[in-house]
Amino acid sequence: MANNKTTQTESSVTDFINSIENDVKREDSARVVELIQQQTGFEPKMWGTSIIGFGSYQYRYDSGRKGDAPLIGFSPRKDALTFYLSANFTGRAELLEKLGKHKTGKGCVYIKTLQDVNLDVLKEMVDRSANHIRTIYPS
Repeated sequence: MANNKTTQTESSVTDFINSIENDVKREDSARVVELIQQQTGFEPKMWGTSIIGFGSYQYRYDSGRKGDAPLIGFSPRKDALTFYLSANFTGRAELLEKLGKHKTGKGCVYIKTLQDVNLDVLKEMVDRSANHIRTIYPS
């Protein structure tokens, strides 16, 4: 069975954020790290080279594949600030309607800048996503 490509590392979150060339994206990323840390109570950790994770859980699929993943993940990608959240938490669709300008993937939410979204809604999404994952994968 293949190993996960993205695992927690000892790299510095601060150094990673400081390396972001775009001023707005760098400042937004620092604010996001503070926001998620306050909401989850977890210290930010680098996962791979470009994902900042908060907390972790061990998943196990019916196939037997298992691994560790961040409870909440965030990455300042080239095109958007990317949030790695549960795809199935309660009220997700309603919160997305209230969030502001964004795009979504299966479990990802993409925004251009924090100015485009309602931060209270984003905080609620982080809370609900973390709680949902903890329910499915209790430690």
